[in-house]
Amino acid sequence: MTRSLYIRPIALAESPQSEEGEAVRLGGSMVWASRFAVIVREGGKVVSRGRYGAAEMPAVLEGLAADLAPEAEAQWADLAKVHAPLQCGARTIRLEQPQVMGILNMTPDSFSDGGQFLDDPQVAGDHAAAMLEAGAAIIDVGGESTRPGAGAVWEGDEIKRVVPMVERLAAMGAAISIDTRRPAVMEASLNAGGHIINDVSALRYDPRSEELAAASGAPVVLMHAPGKADDLHSNGTYADVVLDVFDWLARRRDEAMAAGIAREKIVLDPGIGFGKTLAENLALMNALPLFHALGQPLLVGASRKRMIGALSNEAQAHQRLGGSIMLAVRAMEAGAHILRVHDVPETVQAARVWRGLRDAGLTDFGQLVL
Repeated sequence: MTRSLYIRPIALAESPQSEEGEAVRLGGSMVWASRFAVIVREGGKVVSRGRYGAAEMPAVLEGLAADLAPEAEAQWADLAKVHAPLQCGARTIRLEQPQVMGILNMTPDSFSDGGQFLDDPQVAGDHAAAMLEAGAAIIDVGGESTRPGAGAVWEGDEIKRVVPMVERLAAMGAAISIDTRRPAVMEASLNAGGHIINDVSALRYDPRSEELAAASGAPVVLMHAPGKADDLHSNGTYADVVLDVFDWLARRRDEAMAAGIAREKIVLDPGIGFGKTLAENLALMNALPLFHALGQPLLVGASRKRMIGALSNEAQAHQRLGGSIMLAVRAMEAGAHILRVHDVPETVQAARVWRGLRDAGLTDFGQLVL
């Protein structure tokens, strides 16, 4: 029976000097890990779990069985991988600190702000400009709701919804992501000045998507969702949600590369809220540092998600700011590179304060008292 291995950071350090250098910088971020769990599972069940400090890990890797050693070496290297910036036209999105991606829904039925921007391009444009002014590094434009139970949208309608806004944002000089599953919408949006393909189906919805993404050379966000076709939320059954999502993203990363998409163009998203229970979403948020072992930049989209309402007396979507900020900070503490959010000014402010705390931690060497 095939065995699989995972290296999960389980203790984060304030700074590398606080651990006298015995810490690993996760994904080129401002987060360091000092202890790690080496997990082995077989047949979907965890069969061993050891805990080690950073200084112990080289010896641990050398002592692994031949069937586990190559993957362990790859994950250990990927945990510390420094990611190249995302190039979005004239804009360069550097990934050594968290970047905020502002959501712009050009839809009538999104769970949070459906219809607010679709019917009035001026309002939508003003909102996008405000997000950019507040500090959003990327604007993510979507023309189809992906909430549970949402109906499919004809690609012609989706193009009509998003392309005019992409053109408007391009004229502003913005870095633009297009949130779509359809290759025709991807192509039209890239031709209109878009830069990033953000596909909640991880390029599985249409077999032409991988070829188009590869030919375009655009950065691609691959998100985990258990379902296929028009119901991405179905089939959410997991032996271990954290390790199953990790394996799924690893496969999609490799399949995308096999289709001709350059590895440095791939961003991964664990898909918070897609086909997962409250407990499973919480487990994924707590395990985010593990996903650096996939060797790709990480995007986390937990803003206003249903899990926040479930933990706060069924608060409605527009009442979930506090929970959204908490999850954004949690993602930053895990070294996430991109935060996809509705509330840009508040999240940017939280990120700037978080950055100040990290800078202080990195420059405060402390005083040895004898």
